[in-house]
Amino acid sequence: MEFFEFQMPNGIKVVHKNIDSSISHCGFVVNIGNRDENENEQGIAHFIEHTIFKGTVKRKAYHILSRLDDVGGEINAFTSREDISVYASFMNEYYERAIELLFDILFSSTFPAKEIEKEKDVVVDEIYSYKDSPSESIFDDIEEMIFANHPLGNNILGTPEIVKTFNKEIIINFLEETFSTEEMVFTSVGNISDKKIKQLIEKYGAHIPNKTRKRTRLPISEYKQQDIEKSMDTYQTHVVIANRAYDAHHKDVTTLVLLNNLLGGTGMNSRLNLNIREKYGFTYNLESFYTPYSDTGIFGVYLGTDKGSAEKTIKLVMKELQKLRDIPLGVHQLKKAKKQLIGQMAIGQESNSNSMLSFGKALLTFGKIESYESVVEKLEAITSEQIQEVAKEIFDPKKLSTLIYRAK
Repeated sequence: MEFFEFQMPNGIKVVHKNIDSSISHCGFVVNIGNRDENENEQGIAHFIEHTIFKGTVKRKAYHILSRLDDVGGEINAFTSREDISVYASFMNEYYERAIELLFDILFSSTFPAKEIEKEKDVVVDEIYSYKDSPSESIFDDIEEMIFANHPLGNNILGTPEIVKTFNKEIIINFLEETFSTEEMVFTSVGNISDKKIKQLIEKYGAHIPNKTRKRTRLPISEYKQQDIEKSMDTYQTHVVIANRAYDAHHKDVTTLVLLNNLLGGTGMNSRLNLNIREKYGFTYNLESFYTPYSDTGIFGVYLGTDKGSAEKTIKLVMKELQKLRDIPLGVHQLKKAKKQLIGQMAIGQESNSNSMLSFGKALLTFGKIESYESVVEKLEAITSEQIQEVAKEIFDPKKLSTLIYRAK
């Protein structure tokens, strides 16, 4: 897999992969997230992701939204705990149109007061909608427990009370302290030559001045195990069992990715699915997850079940975790687990839009993009002893926190 990479004098990194396709994808990944927010700014990163579409020096909201939609393209954005992604998909002939638009909304947004007031209502509705879905909101609440007393644990959407205080001055101040051209990547996957992509990026981005971050991210807080239960007026009981996990740079990241996939990944033959859902029928929703951040991470198991089966299901989950701590994988089990993950990775590469975003995130986080072959090599080198050691550390029952939304 070959990439074309370069960095502009203002610090913006660029990565492009030339592919033979009629559809192309490009966008920015910017190193700003809710972990950069002060207490009175909760939700501001996500709010900015919304409001950059509401007007620029030369465009009103309608013209921004129509620019690619008029030619069948799409533009979108999302905010995570550590970054904002703004990206587009379009037919090849509209590459320049997409690049110009992305640079315009990212560097020339004006945040009109009238649009800010309207968007406050939209985001507050989004917050309440999220709260109406316990199977989604529990994931934010478990992060708040695992990263207690740290911005990383705050809700990405913020709170209605704080969102209602946002104005242009607060937005500009936050961007002034966090927005850095040296901490952003323009990423592209499409049918365009390396020479042409460089010309277009320089045409619309070379005039942008270098800007460095002023606000320093807080070091991660100390972790304390907790068990919290809330009574809720729902049919299902929702549960997350979680622990702090490895950061993105940890030597055992790949091992934990493999272990998580084996335990409760997307495959229907995961241990949780086969040994609990299929065997007993106690739960429909049952999965494990692992999210690495730049200096920490979180591992967890989520389950949704009727209130009469909750305790039995929790015990069965804990039993599966114990088996992985106590019993090393056999040669055949380990080989099968590796083959499955390698196959899933290969299928994942079929999505050019996902690849485009992952390339940008990798370059932003690691300063390089690891090849598929290199990742496979790392996976193949993992031993059953390594998996067991990681399981003992991450699945330690003394460190596992539990959050239960108990159905009344």
